Amino acid sequence: MACAASTISGVGAQSAPDAPAAAPTADNAVLLTVFLKHDQSRPLSELNAQLERQGFYKAFPPAGIEVVSWNVVMGIGQVVTLRLPASRLREVNRIFETTAWGAYRTEFYPTYDYKAIGLANHDKALQ
Repeated sequence: MACAASTISGVGAQSAPDAPAAAPTADNAVLLTVFLKHDQSRPLSELNAQLERQGFYKAFPPAGIEVVSWNVVMGIGQVVTLRLPASRLREVNRIFETTAWGAYRTEFYPTYDYKAIGLANHDKALQ
């Protein structure tokens, strides 16, 4: 899936306009887990300076995108989970491409909320 998400930014997709700022709803929301893997060959101060120069924290997270979690994972970097309407996936991808690359290597894992279904199946199995 990471390969599929990274191909979203293909040449043809670059010229497409950004989707309007829709809110996530039950029928259009996706969860997107993003691994921001640090470039461990460079010191953290250098990475942070690059992120500042590239405008990462000004651009991310974009307005209207819910940050579900944002954690530092020692030895990896940061792991961010977002909830967003599927129509805004390209917009989020472009922010990482233009402001995070160089300081981080990125991996993207789109998912969906299964909690209610899984718990309902569990409750049903107990009956």
